[in-house]
Amino acid sequence: MDPSLVVEKKGPVAVITLNRPEVMNSFNFAMLRALKDAVNAVRFDPETRVVIVTGAGEKAFCSGADLKERATYSEIQVREFIFTIRNLFTAIESLPQPVIAAVNGVALGGGTELTLACDIRYASETATMGLTETRLAIIPGAGGTQRLPRLVGRGRAKELIFTGRRVSAADALAIGLVNRVLPPGELLDGCLALASEICECGPVAVAQAKYAINAGLETDIGTGLAIESNAYWITIPTQDRLEGLAAFREKRKPVYKGK
Repeated sequence: MDPSLVVEKKGPVAVITLNRPEVMNSFNFAMLRALKDAVNAVRFDPETRVVIVTGAGEKAFCSGADLKERATYSEIQVREFIFTIRNLFTAIESLPQPVIAAVNGVALGGGTELTLACDIRYASETATMGLTETRLAIIPGAGGTQRLPRLVGRGRAKELIFTGRRVSAADALAIGLVNRVLPPGELLDGCLALASEICECGPVAVAQAKYAINAGLETDIGTGLAIESNAYWITIPTQDRLEGLAAFREKRKPVYKGK
């Protein structure tokens, strides 16, 4: 794998680390392709129950596109870059496993867009976030104009995108952009603790709950309830559902196998 990305397995948790700290973990083509390969591998790994995405070092989660490299691109290459990153973040959003962003520092432009493609965001007290593209006379191109308003509301999203404003971790928490803020030294442990809590639940159930939430929010309530119903039916014939009932009856912790 390209050295710009590090994947470490911690039991059922895959920790993916953007590894270009010398350039604030900014995205170039090599990193995007390595991340795509890692995401494809995780998708079909039954042993991986939760994914954590973070950045190397203490300064940055990801500062977005590598602008020095971007300056050398032709218009066609810029189009290819945006197409690649947009599809990659959609692939991350559609992973069956929950994905937690451990925002350990600066997350700007594509960095914030990556967190928006994750299911849950925990941030360091030192984190700074923002969709700053309009300050470069472009717009968010990896889903930011769509995912931010769905998360924080249309008015707040427009204010942040129109101004290119950066927000602190505390402000991000206040507007619902992140779920929790932790001291820098406790961030990854906090994410691992959350992942452990998720891993106590049935893998099929968690995957179906994620699908029902994501798909249902994009439609009307009636269709959403039908999506939920169909997702529920998938859990009924599973061994895990019977194990959950047996464990409850026997007053023990269930042992789920994702079957």
